[in-house]
Amino acid sequence: MAIFLGKESKVIVQGMTGAEGMKHTRRMLAAGTDIVGGVNPRKAGQDVDVDNRSVPVFGTVKEAREATDADVSVLFVPPAFSRAAVEEAADARIGLAVVITEGIPVHDAVAFRGYAQERGTRVIGPNCPGLISPGLSNAGIIPADIAPEPGRIGLVSKSGTLTYQLMHELREIGFSSCVGIGGDPVIGTTHIDCLEAFEADPETDLIVMIGEIGGDAEERAAAFIKENVTKPVIGYVAGFTAPEGRTMGHAGAIVSGSSGTARAKKEALEAAGVRVGETPTETARLVLDRLA
Repeated sequence: MAIFLGKESKVIVQGMTGAEGMKHTRRMLAAGTDIVGGVNPRKAGQDVDVDNRSVPVFGTVKEAREATDADVSVLFVPPAFSRAAVEEAADARIGLAVVITEGIPVHDAVAFRGYAQERGTRVIGPNCPGLISPGLSNAGIIPADIAPEPGRIGLVSKSGTLTYQLMHELREIGFSSCVGIGGDPVIGTTHIDCLEAFEADPETDLIVMIGEIGGDAEERAAAFIKENVTKPVIGYVAGFTAPEGRTMGHAGAIVSGSSGTARAKKEALEAAGVRVGETPTETARLVLDRLA
């Protein structure tokens, strides 16, 4: 099994015909993703050849959904148009909107998150690498060849780069799903959402949770783990070497100022029974030790 994204998922790409959209559409198709269409009002009615596969382009998300029964949209849309694009997907009752775009204004993210929640659309991101269920489907920009085989580890991460590194370090074990939730101050799907889903997934045996300095998301996740998660959780918090008083990292860390140090987050997680590594390699070793 997998969380949020599976073999049966039908994916459309908003912004597919742009340079980034086309590049990653090719990569998603190569990973086995069932991409059933793209959306671009200026190219509606055309078919785009993507590595010898013809993908239709629709003028609106509603038209794409009605024609294909799509339930997932991956968005490669410029920041200024992202709010409208997410709201369009929500209006079309797309179940999952994966917002890759970075640089989206916080007030826009607040608006489209609430709008999507009211209409039953799960948002992943913004400013995220997306998610992958190895061997089943890939929605976003995560390189599928890092960990090509499915396994029984669930991964949720604020950081795209650290998502890739942990996937590489644990590639011989494999993953049920890997979800990059993004590091902006306002995101759709949270650590807690993913922890809850992995806890309910019978084919996930262990959860890896990656956080970073700034904010209190990891402390809130620790409280949730203590009360609701029975599966082992291994954690990592980026920023152990950050100079005291220095703001750095993702926008979430910058906006939060000096609060939420890596040490404080580690203590909160360990109090909830989570073993926490201080480097990605040590974190991977803790996973291997726990599985052994």
